Amino acid sequence: MDGPQAGAGSISDDRLRSIHQKISIPPRILCPSAGKPACCIFRVPRTFVEINGRAYRPRIVSIGPYHIGHSDLAMIQEHKYRYLDAVLARSRPSLLSLESLVRSLEPMIGEAIECYSESISLSMDDFLEMLVVDSVFLIELFMRFSRQVPLDREDPIFTMSWVRPFFNRDFLCLENQIPYFILEKVYNEVTTMDDKCVPSLARLALVFFNNGLDLPGEATAASDDLPPRHLLDLVRTTFLPHDESLVEPPRGPGVPTHVIHCVSKLRRAGIHLRASKDEETFLAVRFREGKGLLEMPMIAIDDLMAAFLMNCVAYEQCHHGITKHFTTYATLLDCLVNTARDVEYMCDHGIVENHFGTDSEVARLINNMGKDVAFNIDRCYLSGLFNSVHDYYNNSWHVQWAGFKYTYFDTPWSFISALAALVLLFLALTQTFFTVYQYYFPPK
Repeated sequence: MDGPQAGAGSISDDRLRSIHQKISIPPRILCPSAGKPACCIFRVPRTFVEINGRAYRPRIVSIGPYHIGHSDLAMIQEHKYRYLDAVLARSRPSLLSLESLVRSLEPMIGEAIECYSESISLSMDDFLEMLVVDSVFLIELFMRFSRQVPLDREDPIFTMSWVRPFFNRDFLCLENQIPYFILEKVYNEVTTMDDKCVPSLARLALVFFNNGLDLPGEATAASDDLPPRHLLDLVRTTFLPHDESLVEPPRGPGVPTHVIHCVSKLRRAGIHLRASKDEETFLAVRFREGKGLLEMPMIAIDDLMAAFLMNCVAYEQCHHGITKHFTTYATLLDCLVNTARDVEYMCDHGIVENHFGTDSEVARLINNMGKDVAFNIDRCYLSGLFNSVHDYYNNSWHVQWAGFKYTYFDTPWSFISALAALVLLFLALTQTFFTVYQYYFPPK
C-alpha cells in the first residue's frame, strides 16, 4: 500500500517554498473581509445552487462583477451604454461629463470592493467602468419607468413585454448587486440641485419593484429612512414587520423551541389555518391559542416571489449582521407543507395564491427552501409561536376531540357514514332490548 513512510526523510526545500508561497496568497473565492459587516454581496453557497440553481443566476442582465462578460447576458449589456449616452446628453446643461462622473466614484473604489465576498477579477479601470455603467443603467431605467424623464416609446426594453419581468428578477439576485451607496452617489450626480421634485432613489426603486412584487402598502413612503446595502436588501427590508412582538429576541440563552407539524397533522389536533386580512407583510404570522387558529397573511407565489424568497434566505445565511426573518418564514412553511394536499388546503383558505404551477411544484419549492439552511429556532422571531402551537398540539383533550371531529365530521360523506352507523347501532340496541324484554316478560 503506497503512502507516507516513517523515517523516509525530511520534507524537501521545494515543498517548503511552495507552502510559504501559498501562505502569502490571500484567499480569493472567499475573501478574509467576507466576515466584516461591510461585506454584503456574496456568492451563493454551492449547496443552495445545487438545489435551486436557477433562482440565483441572472437571466438577461448582469449587475456587478460576478457575471459580467457572460455571452448570454450581452444583449442588455449593449443597451447600458445607450442609456449612459442618454443621461450624459440630458445632463450637459449642468456640466456633467463622463469624466466627472467617473472621478466622483474613484475615492469609493476601496469601500466598494470590500462589499464583495469574492476577490474581484477585474482591473481597477474595468471595475470603475462597471460601477458607472451599471449604476447609470439602473437609475435611468427606474426614472423612465416612473416617468421622471421622457420615455422613448420605441425603446425595445419597454416595448418588449417579456423583458420587464426578467429585470425584476435579475435585480434581486444576491450575486447581481452593486453597493447602494454607489447608486446613491451616481444618482446625486445625475440629478442636479435644481431637481427639487425628484423623489429619492429608494422611492424610485420601490415603485419599480412594486409592479411585480406587491410590496407592503407603506413601503414607498417609509423607505427614505432605511440604510439599504443594495437593492435586494432595500426590498427585503420593506417586508420586515414593525410590530415589537415580531422582532427577533436579543442574542443570548433562549427558551428551548420545538418544531411544529404539517398542516394535515395540525388539523387533526384541532389547529386550523386562516388568512389574516389586516397585516401588511406575509411575515406577520400569529397564533390565537384560545381558538387554536394559526393566522397567516396571504402570499402570492410565482417565479419572481420564489426567486426573491430564496435570495433573501441566501443573503441571511451569508450575512451575520441582519435578522433572519425570511429564513424563519421559509422554515415555517417547510414545517407546514409535506405534501401537495397541505398546499391545497392553504390555497383553499386564501393563505397561498398559486401562480407557480401545480400544488406539487409549490410543495417542492417550499421544501427546497428549507434544505441545508442553518437556523437557530430558539432565537427566531417566531419562537413563541412555534412553542404555542407545539403545546396546543400536545394537549390530549384537544387532540382527542379534534381527531374525533376530523375523522367523522370533516366531510359531508364522513358525517353521513357516522350518522348511518349511529342509527344502525340505535336500531340494534332497540332490537336487543325488546328481545331481552320479551324473554323476561313474555306476553300473557
